[in-house]
Amino acid sequence: MILSVKNLSIGTKDKIIVDDVSLAIAKGEWFALVGQSGSGKSLLSQAIGRMLSPNLQVEGNVSLNGEDLLSLSNKELRQVRGKRISYIFQDYQGSFTPFRTIGQHFDEYQKVHGIKDAKIRKRNALEALVSVGLEDKLYKRFPFQLSGGQLQRVSIAIALLLSPDLLIADEITTALDSVSGHKILELLASKQKETGCAILFITHDWRHVRKYATRLAVMKDGEIVESGGKHRILDHPKHEYTKQLIKAAPLLTRGLPSGLEEVQHV
Repeated sequence: MILSVKNLSIGTKDKIIVDDVSLAIAKGEWFALVGQSGSGKSLLSQAIGRMLSPNLQVEGNVSLNGEDLLSLSNKELRQVRGKRISYIFQDYQGSFTPFRTIGQHFDEYQKVHGIKDAKIRKRNALEALVSVGLEDKLYKRFPFQLSGGQLQRVSIAIALLLSPDLLIADEITTALDSVSGHKILELLASKQKETGCAILFITHDWRHVRKYATRLAVMKDGEIVESGGKHRILDHPKHEYTKQLIKAAPLLTRGLPSGLEEVQHV
């Protein structure tokens, strides 16, 4: 397994927020973590890369290719983030510094991870932009000069630049319209095939789960209440909460752009 999470709990001195969660993700897998807002999905994803607020306490085990991430020093952890684990967030605009060009964002990201040759850094950035369907001239643009869909594509390009083992995508289409969101997920699926990375996909949209996931886990109040293969859970959910979520979800074709109705058949 690429990622193994065992008996992970997150909380404050007075309250447990995520309670005894375990999951495992294999190489090349698209694993969906589903649940309503406040269920603990994002906290769990942040704990994997040790990005939680200092006031939160973490117990349990998180390992990447057998290496215990919770025991790493801050220096060791900086080499893991971005290089072996990458994140794409819902607030993609907040990931960019307004007064830095897109090229400067790529450049700084590579410097942090030891790529010293400026020409190589620029070549990598231009190739990455083209690989996600963007023109290389955007290299010199500022974030405010790009559309939301373009910025999210840049986020994907940066996140996959160093070929991480695991990509954590947290509600990455929530701020996009249906057409842009569909294109972003199609791009991500295509890039996954190229790189072979595993994806932890955090979402509340069951249409995306049905179309892209291989396996999934359902979270409620900080606990995983059901996990397993996509088709088994979607077609034969066992837990009452899972049944309620699926029943309350929009029809699989409702709200999709014209021509995307094939989602229901996947």
